[in-house]
Amino acid sequence: MANLGAFFHRARDREPGPQVMAAAHGRVNLIGEHTDYHQGFVLPMPIPQRTIVTVRRRTDYLVRASSTAVVPMVAEYELGDEARGEGWLDYVQGVTHMLARTGRSVSGFDLTIESAVPPGAGVSSSAALTVALLRALRIMCRLEIGDLEVAQLAQKVETDFIGAPIGIMDQMSCSLGHPGEALFIDTRSLHYERLPWPNLISPIVISSGITHAHAGGEYAIRRRESFAAAALLGVRWLRDAKGEALQRTQLPDPLDRRAKHVITENQRVLDAVDALRNRDPERLGELFNDSHRSMRDDYETSTPEVDALVSIAQADDDIYGARLTGGGFGGSVVMLAHAGRARAAAERIAAEYSKTVGVPGTVLVPEACVPSFGRV
Repeated sequence: MANLGAFFHRARDREPGPQVMAAAHGRVNLIGEHTDYHQGFVLPMPIPQRTIVTVRRRTDYLVRASSTAVVPMVAEYELGDEARGEGWLDYVQGVTHMLARTGRSVSGFDLTIESAVPPGAGVSSSAALTVALLRALRIMCRLEIGDLEVAQLAQKVETDFIGAPIGIMDQMSCSLGHPGEALFIDTRSLHYERLPWPNLISPIVISSGITHAHAGGEYAIRRRESFAAAALLGVRWLRDAKGEALQRTQLPDPLDRRAKHVITENQRVLDAVDALRNRDPERLGELFNDSHRSMRDDYETSTPEVDALVSIAQADDDIYGARLTGGGFGGSVVMLAHAGRARAAAERIAAEYSKTVGVPGTVLVPEACVPSFGRV
């Protein structure tokens, strides 16, 4: 960071400009969990909820941020003095730190954050924030950053500054995804393909009310276990391991189950893409159910509450399939409903979950007061 002074000096000399507004959607991962950090395949899509940021250039080095969703409402720091440990402000600090580290000149700015993406629900609230802020600063400071690089910078905020050992799926979905489309991503090549959402399926997302975090704990343990399994199988990434190799090599428990989940989940993503292209909701529902069993039994990232929510959904006549979505240990469940029946089914399932488990379930998709999600 030896050249930061020069960057900030140039930025400070500019006149304050008009306010700039930018936004990014949260996302739900349809299928492909814990595969992205093994350079595998994922299939996310945007949800209606967005994070909206408003920035206005300052003439000093100060960043003054406020959020309508957190306390304290206002926090500040100076550019070049970013230091982790300030809670939600760390994501803002991480953005300016990464821009400076990659040679981008930014000025101080005032920031207002408004977000409908619930934190801890497994729908990428942090990625929505960092992508939205990068978009706003790209406009304000006239930075030449493409949408894919926005995703890469946003991932670096979490891995290098926050310390969360995540893959790039969330950021690519928030930066590159379009409402009404699934985004099929090869996280090795970063090639992506937009798949129109079929009109005979309606997605449902219900938050379990059990929050999670990626920066430590069980998520980090699962990641370490999966790479230990890869090493014993003679590969760097489990994407390159085959089921036959898993059968030939006697891995110790639980490494055998960790590897099995990632290997089979990669194949389920490819099968799900085929099911979407063929407009086959029954097959897609089967894959969802298989994925949840794998996350519950092999990767062990579910919770009793999430399992209960999944079971209630799977027993509903209007649901093709249901699974835990996101990193796990809480968060949300994604379901596939018969077209036109999603809202009633979601309300019914959430009510039964709350009654059975004693934890309020919140329907995120279909969103209240939104006519439709997906294509009709």
